[in-house]
Amino acid sequence: MDDPAQLATAHEAWEERWQRPEVRGAWSQPDPLVESLVPLLRQRGLGRVLDVGCGIGRHALFLALEGFSVVGIDASPSALDSARARAAAAGVAVEYRSGSFYELAFPDESFGAVVAWNVIYHGDGAVAARAVAEIHRVLRPRGLCVGTMLSTRNAQYGQGREVRPNTFIVDSAPDDKVHPHFYCDAATLLDLHRGFELLTLADHEQAPGANHWRYLFERR
Repeated sequence: MDDPAQLATAHEAWEERWQRPEVRGAWSQPDPLVESLVPLLRQRGLGRVLDVGCGIGRHALFLALEGFSVVGIDASPSALDSARARAAAAGVAVEYRSGSFYELAFPDESFGAVVAWNVIYHGDGAVAARAVAEIHRVLRPRGLCVGTMLSTRNAQYGQGREVRPNTFIVDSAPDDKVHPHFYCDAATLLDLHRGFELLTLADHEQAPGANHWRYLFERR
């Protein structure tokens, strides 16, 4: 397989974007699906959570405020600086680390839950598979993974250059689409997560034409 670092490069675009206040403002609130997991996490006693590709820490901060022990990782220094400042201002402890979403520097079975929101499709199918395998490795048995993947129903699917199967670069894009993005159908998503039990799955339109799979899996 190619070096994932050659494909998982969208953090370079996000490093610039996270420096802009309007971008940070648009990504400051937790998603309702993540919020809705709190009772289930408590019911199962899943107290330690990893936020993969945490950005400015909207989910990590929310979960820390709810009393969970949270670690956030991201490859953008600007995002991590903002995330640390927000946690300090809120008076909560969140451990933020610099790192990639496809290589998690944590022991096996060290988390009860993983959030992977709008992150592991930044590469090709092999990068996504490696990221899912790493998430599976660091989750404890019956641990939960909540996240998103780009759907082939997304209006951007098929646009630009196909650099790998179902992976496109749009050279003229004003955003991170100048870096590889991987899209999948439901069958591919389930195959990627074959070490998991599916709990919920929906093809959700995050914005007009921006279809993403939203899912909740349990580690077998």
